[in-house]
Amino acid sequence: MAALSVALFFLGVFLYSVYRTLWYGIGEWGLNKTVDWAWDITNFVWWVGIGHAGTLISAVLLLFRQKWRTSINRAAEAMTIFAVICAAMFPVLHMGRPWLAFWVLPLQNTFGSLWVNFNSPLLWDVFAISTYFSVSLVFWYTGLVPDFATIRDRAKGPIARRAYALLSFGWKGGAKHWSRYETVSLILAGVSTPLVLSVHTIVSMDFATSVVPGWHTTIFPPYFVAGAIFSGFAMVLTLMLITRVVFKLEDYITLEHIALMNKIMMITGSIVGVAYITEFFIAWYSQVEFEQYAFINRATGPYWWAYWSMMTCNVISPQLVWIRRVRYSIPMTFVLSIIVNIGMWFERFVIIVTSLHRDYLPSSWAMFSPSIIDIGIYVGTLGLFFTLFLLFAKFFPVINMAEVKSILKYGVDNGPTYGGPNTGAQQSAYRPTGAPASAPVNYNKHD
Repeated sequence: MAALSVALFFLGVFLYSVYRTLWYGIGEWGLNKTVDWAWDITNFVWWVGIGHAGTLISAVLLLFRQKWRTSINRAAEAMTIFAVICAAMFPVLHMGRPWLAFWVLPLQNTFGSLWVNFNSPLLWDVFAISTYFSVSLVFWYTGLVPDFATIRDRAKGPIARRAYALLSFGWKGGAKHWSRYETVSLILAGVSTPLVLSVHTIVSMDFATSVVPGWHTTIFPPYFVAGAIFSGFAMVLTLMLITRVVFKLEDYITLEHIALMNKIMMITGSIVGVAYITEFFIAWYSQVEFEQYAFINRATGPYWWAYWSMMTCNVISPQLVWIRRVRYSIPMTFVLSIIVNIGMWFERFVIIVTSLHRDYLPSSWAMFSPSIIDIGIYVGTLGLFFTLFLLFAKFFPVINMAEVKSILKYGVDNGPTYGGPNTGAQQSAYRPTGAPASAPVNYNKHD
């Protein structure tokens, strides 16, 4: 309740900031003639990136038969949906007239809009984000159906029973139901996997297809995808470490899960680091003085502090994960996950603002500083995100019960031994005798 109160307070800040933006216009933001994209697009790309880990965990790891994903995929999928909702707020608000947002769709001229420009990457964004949201929503809900049926059968009150009965679509758990569930899950995973690559590739093309020095580079698509998975896993860790303690899920979200997610974070962080160095090399190799100046200005110009914050958070801090003690440490992982997301926000800020604030004409050079409304909308979307996530955790099963059940091993006393206390009477198929509940699990061991 305390967390929800804080989240609702920031949601109120968001609603007030949106009201000011709609009533008085985009002039309420800190934009100027030179820096006409700033916090809005920074926050949009940041939120879309955070949403990437859910699809990766759900779809790609399902196709690769990674059993360890079962404990974290539900919360990661929910996080994807809530992050995309937050991301979608920014382009709509930046339109200035959000009641005409439907003009971005290819509608007939009789609806008031001209036919959309299919050559514009901004339109590709519309299709990418809407497809990503709809597929992720269906995937998430499909996984929830068996769990809703479980809750329906155990619900105490008539309202709860009726609500979960509607949500479970009459699921009975028969062989035919499970067969269709597995088939649909695999199809959706196959559809979602290309989206992991395509969505942030298209977002990167908002910049890469322009001719602005600092943006006009072909490395952006893979670099943005790696950065999105990097920030997404960091946010999954932030949320799951809290959820693990609050809901006492230590037996299901083990230290091994945390270590595996840390490894993915370290790999993607290293890829992002290589991309940063490659950008500088290509700027030098191109021998285009404007391109070279754009990158020198990032590192040594007036926004140097943002650039070096980005480098420290995104490149240096994830390398600590090489140390086993850090990899298996919950406090260290929690701090690292927050540092990474701060760094990824700075990355988007550096790419967008430092490339724009000094253009070809020195007389039009300008600095950007956010207004209180800019800050209000940003922290407000955090409030919206956490309000949605807390309500999800309250009313929906935060762990995929049906899938976790499928990899449980029952002992002689019929107690689940997936990470539970080992007393000798019960023994996990995945963990050696006498190992603590949080010890690493070998998911490849079979009887």
